[in-house]
Amino acid sequence: MTQSIQKIASKVPEVTLLFWVIKIAATTLGETGGDAVSMTMNLGYAVASVIFIGVFLVAVFAQIKAKAFHPLLYWAVIVATTTAGTTMADFADRSLGIGYPGGATILFILLMISLGVWYWSEGSIAVETVTNPRVELFYWVAIMFSQTLGTALGDWMADTAGLGYDGGALIFSAALVIVALLYYKTKVSHVLLFWSAFILTRPLGATVGDYLDKPVEHGGLAISRFTATALIAIFMIACILIFPQKAGNHPGEAKAA
Repeated sequence: MTQSIQKIASKVPEVTLLFWVIKIAATTLGETGGDAVSMTMNLGYAVASVIFIGVFLVAVFAQIKAKAFHPLLYWAVIVATTTAGTTMADFADRSLGIGYPGGATILFILLMISLGVWYWSEGSIAVETVTNPRVELFYWVAIMFSQTLGTALGDWMADTAGLGYDGGALIFSAALVIVALLYYKTKVSHVLLFWSAFILTRPLGATVGDYLDKPVEHGGLAISRFTATALIAIFMIACILIFPQKAGNHPGEAKAA
């Protein structure tokens, strides 16, 4: 018996520039869409969180049951995590009264625990290894916590730190540029840099979303939350349909006679 190395396809997309463009759009949509349901529709953070968590559970179940990578399905789950992350973070920060520092700290601990359990179970937290339902479940739990943490960080920087929405967006954009430079110019772990970028794109999207829909007197553009959400959704769908994405791959061993 001999062994040959083959490529095993993942059900998450290859991480390219397009991936990050759509990811930032998804996080922005999550902020405007989450606020539209919780605030514009006056359902409150708790009720909106229950709704979006339900949507997330349905979407992630469909994603895990799928036999192959489907771009629209994958990004639908991402959007579900961003909307749920928005309302969950707002509920923790505001309704529970623990503030942005308390909410961000708790969410950071939960994210580290989820990544730690994933690494302890599988020996890796690289997205290229997301090729079976167990690892995919670890992946989506970590994604949910990272999206919620990112929302808390974005609100913290924009509101408490006094940077405003445009200032917060510039800070997180600069942080992403640093991560990109580390990726291309150093030997820092690409897995660490991926998760750092994944977390940072969320507060970037959150501050951009707030900048679009908050009142002018509060530093925003006062665009309707539903209008902003619809426009961002159209942009995302166009990117997904016009620019083809393929599933990521990682080496796997297959026995051959």
